[in-house]
Amino acid sequence: MDFTYKKPEALTDVRTHYCPGCGHGIAHTLIAEVVDALKIRKRTIGVAPVGCSVLAYFYMNFDVTEAAHGRTPSVATGIKRVLPDRIVFSYQGDGDLAAIGTAETIHTANRGENITVVFMNNAVYGMTGGQMAPTSLIGQKTATSPNGRDPETMGPPIRMCELLNTLDRPYHIERVAIDGPDGVRKVRKALFTAFKAQVEGKGYSFIEVLSPCPVYQRLSPVDALRFVGKEMAAYFPVRVFRKEGTIINA
Repeated sequence: MDFTYKKPEALTDVRTHYCPGCGHGIAHTLIAEVVDALKIRKRTIGVAPVGCSVLAYFYMNFDVTEAAHGRTPSVATGIKRVLPDRIVFSYQGDGDLAAIGTAETIHTANRGENITVVFMNNAVYGMTGGQMAPTSLIGQKTATSPNGRDPETMGPPIRMCELLNTLDRPYHIERVAIDGPDGVRKVRKALFTAFKAQVEGKGYSFIEVLSPCPVYQRLSPVDALRFVGKEMAAYFPVRVFRKEGTIINA
């Protein structure tokens, strides 16, 4: 049996700009694999925001457009409404989705737009210098919380899956984690479910991916995976929250 890995057609040959151990490269590959598996490459459109993934269009062998910081879901909505036969997804970090873009995120989900949202949560602002993000953990040291995040003055981390699960219209909401081989397989499965739902016209799907950022989590790549699987997953439980429009109790 041939176990040689074959690069997805939906992935380019461009050398990555991401830091060693970053989860973005893994997520890009998984999205490309799903796009190929569903045979939708020629009608897929991605929307990338300001953030570490601002250059995502270098790596995805299909149409990808840029959006102003935080406006990614709105741009994706506009594209999908004008071109309803396209498969449209937004690919967003915690600053774009859960800070400057909170309003767009909530209202897009509340309307039940037939798009797929991929939320990369690495608990820190990776592109701008490692500042505290809305999802930074309690006690986590960042450039703007050098003594650790204090919930009394900075508030607790925002759980986006739980927040969106209070709305009526989402079709699928799930949190997965890049914390090792098994976690990567679960991320791929979740992405396949979300993209397939859009292909079938089911409505809004939201996949949160807990992701390593070794540089600003101040860990080795291996320890960053452990941080995701232990520390992040303890606060952000990995599970399905909404399936086929039905809330799934923990």
